[in-house]
Amino acid sequence: MHSKRKIKNILLGNTLENNDLEGEKLGPFWGVPIMASDAVSSVAYAIEEMLLVLVPVLGLSAVNYLGYVTSPIILLFLVLAFSYSQIIANYPNGGGAYIVSAENIGRGASMVAASSLIIGYVMTVAVSLSAATAALISAFPQFTDYRLMFALLFLCIVTLLNLRGMRESSKLFGVPTYAFIIIMLALIVTGFFKLATGNLPPVHYTENLQPVTGGAGTVTLFLLLRAFSSGCSALTGVEVVSNAVPSFREPSQRNATHVLFILVGIIVAIFGGAVVLVTSLHIVPLEGKTVISQLGMAVFGPGLMFYILQFATSLILLLAANTAYNGLPTLLAILAADGYVPRQFMHRGTRLSFSNGILFIFFVAAFLLIVFKAETHYLIPLYAIGVFLSFTLSQSGMVARWIRVKGKGYLYKMFINGLGALMTGTGTVIVFVTRFAQGSWALAIIIPVIVYIMHRIDTHYQFVGRQLMVNDFMSHYHKSTSKDTNLCIVLVGGINRSVLKALNYANLITSNVVALHVSTDEKQCEQLHKKWKKTGIDIPLEVIMSPYRELIEPVDEYISEKEANLLPGEMITVVMARFMEESWFANILHNQTTYFIMQRLRVHRNVSTVLVPYIYSSAFKPKQKDENADKGR
Repeated sequence: MHSKRKIKNILLGNTLENNDLEGEKLGPFWGVPIMASDAVSSVAYAIEEMLLVLVPVLGLSAVNYLGYVTSPIILLFLVLAFSYSQIIANYPNGGGAYIVSAENIGRGASMVAASSLIIGYVMTVAVSLSAATAALISAFPQFTDYRLMFALLFLCIVTLLNLRGMRESSKLFGVPTYAFIIIMLALIVTGFFKLATGNLPPVHYTENLQPVTGGAGTVTLFLLLRAFSSGCSALTGVEVVSNAVPSFREPSQRNATHVLFILVGIIVAIFGGAVVLVTSLHIVPLEGKTVISQLGMAVFGPGLMFYILQFATSLILLLAANTAYNGLPTLLAILAADGYVPRQFMHRGTRLSFSNGILFIFFVAAFLLIVFKAETHYLIPLYAIGVFLSFTLSQSGMVARWIRVKGKGYLYKMFINGLGALMTGTGTVIVFVTRFAQGSWALAIIIPVIVYIMHRIDTHYQFVGRQLMVNDFMSHYHKSTSKDTNLCIVLVGGINRSVLKALNYANLITSNVVALHVSTDEKQCEQLHKKWKKTGIDIPLEVIMSPYRELIEPVDEYISEKEANLLPGEMITVVMARFMEESWFANILHNQTTYFIMQRLRVHRNVSTVLVPYIYSSAFKPKQKDENADKGR
């Protein structure tokens, strides 16, 4: 056991206490690389995705239309940035589009927003890691056959670093993010200087390195809209800050707002500058060569600066994946608290990160990388729609909020949010229609499926909550009449029917019963003490505070101390209630802590473990949600 813990500490670092949470949060300096990396990294592939649409139709003249596609994207980015600053100001607990939709539009819209965000975050990881691998292969073509292996390796590294905690990952990733920003600004400034002095001629392609070009096609509105939909991947990342406000140090809202506007300035400068250079140099996509790598070769030449650019590009794309690791676990924790996803997503790991959410990202992203062979172009059609849909719902929700609450300057704010909703709603339709043949149709199936699953989980928790409720505890509680004095320890997590049944069983076998609660939260502990005292139970409640969020270890240590004081012939009985489900689906929605505690206690010679089954049907009968129901955990 100690060897396992030692390995775990080496990989993840020493366990942190609950009180260390504030120290793990982000300030503006380290918040920028964590939160802005997704949007910053889009420069590495958004320009190329637009050209891949235009070049096959327009040939080398495609670059002349790049500005027409880029301008509305930058305008939309500025509108979204202001809109999300309003969300940060009004929703300090995070959740972004999900919370805004839930409060201002309704339950159905909130689940659609949550589903869209989940898809967007997971796709961010898959797309970013695929693009990072492409940047590496552009510099070292000999690794082409190992594309998938490198992508999965990058995924493992990012996952491991995030399991080590926010502060550690931010410092490890902060340096390369700032390095990418600096090298890109150097590239743009150098490129502009060389253009102004006439020392930067357009790129010429030899016969052996011809780009993918077609005949001289016709410029159509649909063609430009398709290019716009591909370039909209540059907008992803602006929502991350509003989703993860609780990840910032106090004052969290002000720090989050500062990071958001720093992100805006960086993106406008880098994305806009890169587009101008690509247009001026007539750069178009090449097989095995990214647009950014060609731009770097043209401006810096085949020297050290070129390889620094490629290395920094690869790292920033890794960081873009890291952005999702900060946003999605927080969102899943909020959804878990509301009962839409398994409760396990609420729990923090040894390093105070939402480790279950991080592992969820790892497995789903690995699946996508394997299925799509780590090819960015295959993943992009599924990428922007989820994000745009969440944009639209969040902006529409803010419009509804201003209509309802009004307030100072609400007309101006409502106009900005309304403009954002109109633009992103139009963008959602454009992206869906123009990318339909490439796979966007799949989201018309995936999003409703996720919404349905969330609905089923919510209804299950409501049903269990109603079954566990006990309105008159003492009328069903039976005091002990046993003459046996052997110690019986009942593990309790709250006051409900399953605990009542366990306590009644314990009173049957002995008069020496103790209720034991392991608490990881002081507020919840205080509430349990008040409820226990108010109920009037004659069984003493003992509480063990677990600042490291361990449950099994404190129970084992407590029982070991009691066992050491036993007289010959005495025994300790540990009683635990266990839910008995009818389906595997229901089983995964509840913690299986009792099983692991039972396995740990098997080594004790004078301790017996009794599982008291609490059986209920998982068939759901629709009923109005009861806010007072103590939902099953």
